[in-house]
Amino acid sequence: MSHESDPLLDHPPLSTPFGSEPEVRAVPKADGRAPLVLVLGASGYIGGRLVPRLLQGGYRVRTLSRSAARIGAMPWGDDVEVVEGDAADAEAMDRAMVDVDTVYVLVHSMSSGKDYGRLDRAIAINVALHGAAHKVARFIYLSGLHPDDVELSPHLASRKEVGDILLASAVPTVVLEAGVVIGAGSASFEMIRHLTEVLPYMPAPRWVRNSIQPIAVRDVLYYLLAAARVDESTNGTFDIGGPDVMLYSEMMNGYAAEAGLPQRHIAALPVLTPGLASHWVGLVTPVPRQIARPLVESLLHSCVVEDDAIDDLIPPPPEGLTGYREAVRWALGRMELDQVETSWVDARVTGAPSDPMPSDPDWTGRTVFEDSRRKESSADPAAVWKVISQVGGATGWYSASVLWATRGLIDRLSGGVGQRRGRRGFGNVKVGDAIDVWRVERVDPGRLLRLRAEMRVPGAAWLELGVNPTDEGSEYWQRAVFFPRGLTGRLYWLSMLPFHGLIFSGMVNRIVAIAEDEADDEAAAAAM
Repeated sequence: MSHESDPLLDHPPLSTPFGSEPEVRAVPKADGRAPLVLVLGASGYIGGRLVPRLLQGGYRVRTLSRSAARIGAMPWGDDVEVVEGDAADAEAMDRAMVDVDTVYVLVHSMSSGKDYGRLDRAIAINVALHGAAHKVARFIYLSGLHPDDVELSPHLASRKEVGDILLASAVPTVVLEAGVVIGAGSASFEMIRHLTEVLPYMPAPRWVRNSIQPIAVRDVLYYLLAAARVDESTNGTFDIGGPDVMLYSEMMNGYAAEAGLPQRHIAALPVLTPGLASHWVGLVTPVPRQIARPLVESLLHSCVVEDDAIDDLIPPPPEGLTGYREAVRWALGRMELDQVETSWVDARVTGAPSDPMPSDPDWTGRTVFEDSRRKESSADPAAVWKVISQVGGATGWYSASVLWATRGLIDRLSGGVGQRRGRRGFGNVKVGDAIDVWRVERVDPGRLLRLRAEMRVPGAAWLELGVNPTDEGSEYWQRAVFFPRGLTGRLYWLSMLPFHGLIFSGMVNRIVAIAEDEADDEAAAAAM
């Protein structure tokens, strides 16, 4: 579906809903001002898609984020107000709630380790107390679809507890309980995609025979937008799901059909516990174990919409709910066009270093190891930067792919994110993006890409790739920087030195060669 040109819709283009449709657009306040919305989790998978649509719909948007730079790097970052702080911090939440009309609670801490339930509870209580103190008109919380008559998994029990805390607060709350979310970049979709593509025959846990009601991410966004317009007295929980009720095994084979793959043979085994299954999913797919386990646990029960009460509160989208196969087609299309708006890979990794690289003068008196390399190129800086900006993910690291893969596997087996996390898009790169085992810490377009390591290492590590203009073309340069922690860190660096010679020299030569080849091809094409 096309849309009018708008800066908010170009990085990448939004799909429906745009947020400006009459049924979801903001209703001005009595004084004529646009409502002010606070989005908690604005840099997450759902939040990162919701914010530009709220802006398109005429809302004023505020975010609460640990990193103002991360929000500022978003395509819509200049159009929102940013309060820097943690959602569990009372003082930060108090500042964020001032004059707010509606709060979207989209933070989930399932990647933060075993204590994610405790952290989510603390955040919910913080939201409830300060929302009431500031007389917020509405909370909107996205929870998980679940049955009512069974003992829930820790993940779903935590989701339900957060909803219950908000519903019991002094602020009217709409809790939307969604099933498996299908969209390009969602962890659930990536799990389905990789399991289906990698394994033509699959021994699987018994949950592949459970009934599930998936929902397209576009329909989740529609309900979230529309929930801001419901009567302010509404306080309740509402199930939302797509039009298809199916088995998880049917979802996998539905994906296979849309991706042009043969139907998969799936055998349900009673011996795969959630723990074993999450290890298995973590090895077969890019989804790390700390995220895979809560997802697997949420599939232990049949989760379908129990009633249609949502239809009385929010009518279905005018074009109807999106079927599962259609949602898969949309997701595959966005991936093919390199227009994935948000992705699970950009979620923060708990325990990974987050402090920025110290400036060079701060290194005085500290132990630091460096590997610096430079090479002149006949290609212009733009050509070299294009190659730099595409590093990682499907492109790879331009040298010693076996060594990179081995290092990623070691990290994966030790509980880290591993090399297969990939990246959200192909060419566009911004602060906060994940690229395999790295996190983008700084981007100076056309000049510098700085990556901070999120792999498990005894210290802190960065990799910088950059280009400078010269009279003859350009100079490519790269630098690996490592601050070791104790004797183990020093021994780690020394053990890696032989591999650095292969990896880093190969990167320099290959990046320059690719840039020059592409520049030559473009020049030849222009001359024809």
